[in-house]
Amino acid sequence: MPSTTERITKTAGICGGRACIRGHRIPVWVLVGYRELGRNDDEILRSYPSLTPADLEAAWDFAAVNAAEIERDIRENEDGDPGFVE
Repeated sequence: MPSTTERITKTAGICGGRACIRGHRIPVWVLVGYRELGRNDDEILRSYPSLTPADLEAAWDFAAVNAAEIERDIRENEDGDPGFVE
């Protein structure tokens, strides 16, 4: 099992400091959102070919331990401005 701390990072100024897959600007909450929409891991990996199964496993582990944070991030995105995401 990959270490979540090796694959998930939070960096000020990148994706609002939200938890992301290391080396990518892909927030964990986005991946969790796809799962909530019924997407499976294979579909997510096809949509994000630079990710690995280990990246997704780390995202799911992080989300399980930090469920309130991820739910807040999803809710803030849903309530946010309809403009472009930086």
